[in-house]
Amino acid sequence: TLEQNYRGGVQRIPLALERAEIPVIAAVNGPAIGAGFDMANMCDIRIGSTHAQFGETFANLGIIAGDGGGWFLTRLLGYQRAAELTFTGRIVKAEEAKALGILLEVTAPEELLPRARELAARIAAKPPQAIRYAKRLLRLAQRQGLEEHLDVCAAYQAICHKTEDHQEALTAFFEKRQGRFTRR
Repeated sequence: TLEQNYRGGVQRIPLALERAEIPVIAAVNGPAIGAGFDMANMCDIRIGSTHAQFGETFANLGIIAGDGGGWFLTRLLGYQRAAELTFTGRIVKAEEAKALGILLEVTAPEELLPRARELAARIAAKPPQAIRYAKRLLRLAQRQGLEEHLDVCAAYQAICHKTEDHQEALTAFFEKRQGRFTRR
């Protein structure tokens, strides 16, 4: 059935991106409309060029976001703004997307990929285990109460304190140099 095709097809993408342990950056340099907008919203960070455009346009075609786009959009923008974009199907240009919180920043088109790579390199230079735990905590924070979340924070912090990467990060900080992390 069509329903099963969605579950075994396009819905595998949001599940995979939600399970990704590493940060995912979207670099948008043109229209991200419908499923393209949803996919951008599945990423942890979105930057766009002045050419970027976004639209949750499914209602314009008499359908809905079968890839869970509303789930991501609501968490990103809140219910009211997600509802307005979903119900109207309007297109949002780069500067408005930044003002709404869809984009972290807007660049010139030729600066987009270098900026995305620069941001990725900056994140990749951090202790990898700490980044993975931080991403898990950010995701969990969206659905946990504070007490439950603090319990998980305590456990992850205890794990991080015992890593070689933590010791290297401290040493690098005091020696005023870039850390060399081994993922241990």
